[in-house]
Amino acid sequence: MKGKMSNEMGDITIDREVLAKYAGSAATECFGIVGMASVNVKDGMAKLLKRENVSRGVNVTVIDNKIHIELHVIVAYGVSIRAVAQNILENVRCRVETYTGMEVESISVAVEGVRIVDD
Repeated sequence: MKGKMSNEMGDITIDREVLAKYAGSAATECFGIVGMASVNVKDGMAKLLKRENVSRGVNVTVIDNKIHIELHVIVAYGVSIRAVAQNILENVRCRVETYTGMEVESISVAVEGVRIVDD
């Protein structure tokens, strides 16, 4: 389902793919994130996605015009997963609500892997 808003000038419809790109971009900007992950259900392997494919690591549903987001991420080795996840939750909620004008009802962060980051 797409996000939909109405005002005095007409209707605004936001596709789920657009919402997923905003959420994925906001998540990858957070400290400690290596990138988004695409999970192969068949063999349970997580694959690091390139920057232009961040929306593939995000599942978005819109129910009663409220957004539900599920993020699949890969974190950097040595960071606090809890702190990184909390940062993602706050950043994604703020960005998506600010850019769309819609309410984010829930965000789930699934850490699919840990990678050593070379400086």
